[in-house]
Amino acid sequence: MLQPESLDLAVSALAFQFVNDLPGVFSQIRRALKPDGLLLAAMIGGETLTELRQSFAAAEPNAKAGCRRGWRAFADLRDIGSLLQRAGFALPVTDVDRVVVRYDSALALAADLRRMGATNVLAERRRTPTRRATLLRMAELYAERFADPDGRIRATFDVIWLCGLGAA
Repeated sequence: MLQPESLDLAVSALAFQFVNDLPGVFSQIRRALKPDGLLLAAMIGGETLTELRQSFAAAEPNAKAGCRRGWRAFADLRDIGSLLQRAGFALPVTDVDRVVVRYDSALALAADLRRMGATNVLAERRRTPTRRATLLRMAELYAERFADPDGRIRATFDVIWLCGLGAA
């Protein structure tokens, strides 16, 4: 646990999206910041991987309400701003950059996500592997719906930037 008012600066680069209690983390950071200390962070959120989510939802034979069981929701830009205010940060600012990355296939995207350690971290995730037929159908739907004329698919990543000051 960090000591109160012990930090001048707190920085997080693409880690907050893996936190289970984001309001709690923001409160702890705010408590640890000195007056006028600064939080600077970037996190994945918003519409990140919307193409993959939609393709899986369409390919899953038992998808309920269009959601694949085990998908973790990404925080929205407005929600992050509200959480910063709720935690007591002064002058909270949030912004988003949308980055579109192109891949040869949905399976190449999945391999990159696996190498980044960005697979399902939910405790209540499905413990059985996804069926091969479902994966192949997802890849087919992804290519049909989100391919550019050259056949490469698009993957959207929203990077949310945030900052806030410790209250004076």
